[in-house]
Amino acid sequence: MRAYYTADRAKFFSDSEEHIVGALALRHSFDLEENQKRAWQQQILIMRNALNAIAAFTIYFEFAIPRMGKRADVVVVIGDCVFVIEFKVGSDVFSPQAIEQVEDYALDLKNFHAGSHDLSIVPVLVPTKASTAQPVQLELSIGQVARPVLASVIDLADIIRMASAQHLHNDLNVDEWAASGYRPTPTIIQAAQALYASHNVEDITRRDADAVNLGRTEAAISQVIAETRANQRKAICFITGVPGAGKTLAGLDIATRRSEDRTEHTTYLTGNGPLIAVLQTALARDQAAREKVSVKFAESKVRAFIQNIHEFRDEYATRSALPPSDHVVVFDEAQRAWTKAQASKFMQIKRGIADFDMSEPEFLLSVMDRHPDWCVVVCLIGGGQEINIGEAGLSEWMAAIRDHFSHWQVHASAQIVQPDYDLKHDARAFIASEQVHLHDDLHLGVSMRSFRAETLSDFISHLLNGDAAAARAAHDRLGNYPILLTRDLNAARAWLRETARGSERYGLVASSGAMRLRPEGIHIKAAIDPANWFLNERSDVRSSFYLEEVASEFDVQGLELDFTGVCWDADWRYVDGQWQAWNFKGTKWQKVNDGFRRLYLKNAYRVLLTRARQGMVIFVPQGDDADPTRPKCFYDETFAFLESCGLKPSMI
Repeated sequence: MRAYYTADRAKFFSDSEEHIVGALALRHSFDLEENQKRAWQQQILIMRNALNAIAAFTIYFEFAIPRMGKRADVVVVIGDCVFVIEFKVGSDVFSPQAIEQVEDYALDLKNFHAGSHDLSIVPVLVPTKASTAQPVQLELSIGQVARPVLASVIDLADIIRMASAQHLHNDLNVDEWAASGYRPTPTIIQAAQALYASHNVEDITRRDADAVNLGRTEAAISQVIAETRANQRKAICFITGVPGAGKTLAGLDIATRRSEDRTEHTTYLTGNGPLIAVLQTALARDQAAREKVSVKFAESKVRAFIQNIHEFRDEYATRSALPPSDHVVVFDEAQRAWTKAQASKFMQIKRGIADFDMSEPEFLLSVMDRHPDWCVVVCLIGGGQEINIGEAGLSEWMAAIRDHFSHWQVHASAQIVQPDYDLKHDARAFIASEQVHLHDDLHLGVSMRSFRAETLSDFISHLLNGDAAAARAAHDRLGNYPILLTRDLNAARAWLRETARGSERYGLVASSGAMRLRPEGIHIKAAIDPANWFLNERSDVRSSFYLEEVASEFDVQGLELDFTGVCWDADWRYVDGQWQAWNFKGTKWQKVNDGFRRLYLKNAYRVLLTRARQGMVIFVPQGDDADPTRPKCFYDETFAFLESCGLKPSMI
């Protein structure tokens, strides 16, 4: 049920106050407090007065906003205009937080509710004790969300009458509107909070025919787990997906569904330190607010659910005989597990284990293999996501299984043989063996991060491959996903601030090798605190909103913003018809000839260019011929190539 109470004009004015409150209370799933009952009574009275002169309307109390896991106090449809009204009962101020809240509700309807895409939406904030409204300036047109209207109770009727005047005679089937599909694409932070709070992925994932349903992937994994457990065997599953397709969401869904079952208890593991810090902090803050407990107490529970894969490795390296407490583990970004050389070097030098001689995939599988009965390992694999030296890639997992775990069943995405997953020849041969079962449902092929541009990953791939014609064609298919190109960093900052609305988040990102952006005021060596950068409010100088601290590919991999400012340096530059990789060391640039290091830098830019859900601005410096470390020629050819990919220069 989309709303707790729905009525047309006749019903709303004929139903008694007690009947309406009773209907609201019946659908209210939480303990009903007296304050809530009084708030409903006051809202009913206010809305009757405000709508008395409107001849026809449909009103909804407690209207669901699924992506946010919340309900708007009142939604009113008049003609083809939708009013989203949020009351602050007993308040006399128009607080910035409340203004942002009601604007978020309106933006969610516009972006994710199919029936609202082409309607005018007016968010209205009403503190019930405010004496006067703020000046009203409506900018309404088809496909537009108005800036939040700040209304007093006295002025609400006039505001509704004025805003709806040009929409009264337009027909809208409200039943079809209310029942139309809701296509939420939450940020991974929002998704994790919703899953951790309610264990219900259906409310926060898209279910349209164009997107691969995460439920199918979860069902396929559940079937493998059930069969493996029933037959007392061991299995490993590889889920693949394009950037932003929901691999982490799939992993969190698998883990949360089994977190209460001790016999199938599942832990989500990742080696992505910033992702861990952000998710743990976000979940702890959210739980503390919901359950009225301390953040410290909430953090202790969250850490048992989301763990650092390296801590997991270190714990069981010193407990050689014991199996882990989990029968199911989810390894996110499994392609980033370390090679034998990298893992052995680290364990010998940092952990004092002289005889450690396994790659991370081999060791992690050996730990799970200690279970005497059954276990399942779920690996989430991103193509083109290796961004650091010593990361093994998918082939290392296949080698470990082939050489040491022939008794394990392998279930893999049918897309695992595609070039993006960089399988070596031996790994490809192993994929074709009888030990491996391929499944279409284990691939997530549509980006859900960029809900405005499902073809974004194609555009970025062609751009980074140096194929301007293919990139230009993909850019033409992007639709309502702006990618601006500028050489003015302040203009880029201004565009980000002006474009984002409500709580939509924006920030600056740059490659960890972007050392010569420092003259532009971008200090990539100044490390950010990921939790503060991604989670704190716009008034906090440490937050992404301030556009002072810049995040690298290591900070943002696996996470996302609504809008990004991608700051491009000469470490990845276009020269004589092809991309070149460079490393700034000491006082000058050195060309990178090693194939793996070139791949890591290319993937670093892939990560940076796929972090934005709604749009981005790319900043390429002008350079300075007086500075030999950043002459104009280092940047001009790159800028020209980006233009040839379909991006239009803009002063913004």
